[in-house]
Amino acid sequence: MKDRLSLLIFTDLDGTLIDHDTYQWSPAFDALNALKAAQAGVVLASSKTGAEISVLRDELGLNAWPAIVENGAGLLAAHATVTQTNTDYRKLRNCLNQIPKQLRQSYVGFGDMTTDEVVQATGLDAESAKLAQQRMYSEPGLWHGTQEDKHRFLAQLKTHGISAQQGGRFLTLSFGTNKVDQMQRLTADFMPRHTIALGDAPNDIAMIEAADFGVVIANPHRSALKPLKGEAEGRIRRTQASGPRGWNTAILDLLTQLELT
Repeated sequence: MKDRLSLLIFTDLDGTLIDHDTYQWSPAFDALNALKAAQAGVVLASSKTGAEISVLRDELGLNAWPAIVENGAGLLAAHATVTQTNTDYRKLRNCLNQIPKQLRQSYVGFGDMTTDEVVQATGLDAESAKLAQQRMYSEPGLWHGTQEDKHRFLAQLKTHGISAQQGGRFLTLSFGTNKVDQMQRLTADFMPRHTIALGDAPNDIAMIEAADFGVVIANPHRSALKPLKGEAEGRIRRTQASGPRGWNTAILDLLTQLELT
C-alpha cells in the first residue's frame, strides 16, 4: 500500500515564492530542497497562465505535481503541456466588450495590451510577456477609474456570470472557480496529513485560511492584509522578510514544527 502523502504545499508565486522586483526564487532554494527530501508535494497557485507555469514548474523541478493556473480558473495536470482551447477566454472577452463604454474604458486587460505594454505593466521580459498573453480561462488587467465606477463595473460583469479577484497588481476576471476551490479539489485527491498555504495578496486569503497552516508573506509594496481567521490562535503566521526569503524561513520553521526535517 502506498504511503500517505505527509505534506502538500499550495503557494502563490509573484510576491511570495518569486521576488516582486527581481522575479527570482533562488532565496527559497534551501526550503525547496528540504521539501523534496521530505517527499512533500508543492502545488504552484498563481494568476499565471499554464504556458507560464509549465516553464517555471520545470525550472523548479515540480513537474510531478499539478498547478493551479489563472487564479484558480483552471488546472495544469502534472507533467502536462497546455493543450486546452481558449473558448472560455474568448467568451469572457466578448462579455467584457458588452460592458458600457464609460466603464469598459477604465479596465485595460492583457487582451487590450500589446506585448510591449504587458512588459511595462508586469516587468516581465518580452518572451515571458507573450506566455502571459496565452490565456485560456481568465483576464488580468489594470483598473484606471474611480472606486465608485469599479463597483459599477463589477456589478455589470456579475450579470454575465463573471467574477473578479484583486491580486497584488491586477484585477483578474473569470467565470468561476478560484484558488481555494482548486486547493480543496486537490486536497481531496491527494489526502495529505497536513496542508500549508502561502500567499501575499487578497486573492490568497481564502487559500491561506483553508489550509492546516497558513503563511502571509510580507509585501512592502502594498498595505498588509487584514487579520485572518486562525491567526490569533497561531494557525496562520506572518513573515518578517518578503518574497522568497520569507517563504524560505516559514517553510523551514514549519517543517521543523511538523518533525519533517
